[in-house]
Amino acid sequence: MSFLEIRNLTATLSNGMPILRDVSLSVAAAEVRGLVGESGAGKSMIGKAILGILPRSVRITRGEIRLDGTDLLALPPAERRRRIGQSCALIPQDPLTALNPSRRVGPQITDRLVDILGWTRSNAEARARDLLAEVQIPEPERVMRSYPHELSGGMRQRILIASAFAAEPKLIVADEPTTALDVTVQKQILKLIAGMQARHGTALLFVTHDLGVVSKVCQRLSVLYAGMVVEDTDVRGFFSAPDHPYSRALLAATPVYTDPEASLTPVPEAVITAVRAEVAAADRRAGRG
Repeated sequence: MSFLEIRNLTATLSNGMPILRDVSLSVAAAEVRGLVGESGAGKSMIGKAILGILPRSVRITRGEIRLDGTDLLALPPAERRRRIGQSCALIPQDPLTALNPSRRVGPQITDRLVDILGWTRSNAEARARDLLAEVQIPEPERVMRSYPHELSGGMRQRILIASAFAAEPKLIVADEPTTALDVTVQKQILKLIAGMQARHGTALLFVTHDLGVVSKVCQRLSVLYAGMVVEDTDVRGFFSAPDHPYSRALLAATPVYTDPEASLTPVPEAVITAVRAEVAAADRRAGRG
């Protein structure tokens, strides 16, 4: 059974322009699902919609977001926040800005456990130390007393991963968690996230534009264009025989890092024209244009 199920989710800007178009997807318990597509495709907006942190200029106009069978959008705001706080967590994109620079690291991990979940401070601090050790940070006690600026980008990302897993959430949204890191650290962080997900049995929605990341950590994926899911498949099938022309073009455009002489292959204009026409047709059927 799916822990997360999104049905026909549609969201628009304040001027009525759609940014999510009838998005439907599911994430089973302990599954890792990728969301891929170009910048601006709507990947992060889906994660923000799940977590209830959409920008004020974005409004959900249709659809359901079901967590463990309960439609979050049908709940009163306070109850919705409580359900999300208990069941979901975020690994944000930029470790250099995601932590509060004026507060020590320890309270930034423990406050959620104490304030939202009712843990004692001593239990929350013990949990934080254990998790910092699990994400391979040496001297957890010292790091908990540190300010973010005293730590490297890689260490800060490990802290954000520890914080996301702290309350044993059933679902974590990882919003391009390696984008701001150098290639060597990226590889370490991906391995760390995959190991933590497997050990804790957490469902993971992995937002990325990197198909190489998808091949390493995901079991299923959804391909988005202009806020619309154009393909939903398992990872093995996607890399062996993608169904949609846009998916095939994305694969063909992936750089070949093992061949520095290989030229880059842009997505053909004909494919872009065709997928835009597909989006426009969906809008007309839904009365959006």
